[in-house]
Amino acid sequence: MKNQRISLNFLLLFLLIQLTSCVSKKDIVYFQNDEIDQEKVSNSYKTIIKPDDLLQITITALDTEAVRPFNLSAVTYSTSSNSAIGVAQQQNYLVDNKGEIDFPVIGKLKVGGLTRDELIDFLNSKLDPDYIKKPNINIRIANYKISIFGDVARPGSYTIPNERITILEAIALAGDLNLSGKRDNIMVQREEDGKKIQYRVNLLSNNINVSPVFYLQQNDVVYVEPNYARIQTASSNSNTSLFISVTGLIITIVSLITK
Repeated sequence: MKNQRISLNFLLLFLLIQLTSCVSKKDIVYFQNDEIDQEKVSNSYKTIIKPDDLLQITITALDTEAVRPFNLSAVTYSTSSNSAIGVAQQQNYLVDNKGEIDFPVIGKLKVGGLTRDELIDFLNSKLDPDYIKKPNINIRIANYKISIFGDVARPGSYTIPNERITILEAIALAGDLNLSGKRDNIMVQREEDGKKIQYRVNLLSNNINVSPVFYLQQNDVVYVEPNYARIQTASSNSNTSLFISVTGLIITIVSLITK
């Protein structure tokens, strides 16, 4: 009878252990597999203009009067005095779903799909020499951001002021993966040519350095999937207390019966 009680106690302990799972070192240590193929590693990165981008386009030249129509300022007007109030700011150009912007004087311009350098060359060809001689053109994306969610410390959307970020830097911004986050199957969703494309990366491998999504692009979404143990724990949390109570009751009843 005493042995039966001991066996039941061990059974309870075993069932409770099954509710949790140990994480091995090989599941959490980054860059432990594969050698880096240096010939495939590239540090070049190009920003591609996409729909919904807000472009800040600043044009300067020796002839300040000539560039004024192309540097529109966004100001707030008072309805009572019909006068401008506040500080004038550079107007942003929204890239519509056709990849176009409405540019001063010139009109509609197709900019979607161009890199920053290509867009600068394109605008230069439109302005010089008909409107401005030897213009200096600066372009940045005002709403450049990436989003990361799932099993990370600080999920959310992050604005990237310098318009350049790697997937490793994005994970660092989010406070790193939780121990229960799957490091070998991280999903990156990106819009390409109007389609949602999903990539998978493995942080356990050095091959992440040659991944097409090593450098993230604006509006990329990174998702970290929880591991099996985390999923099981989440699904069982609501029933754990009841399970322990019922199991304890069964042990008590069996102990009384077998006395």
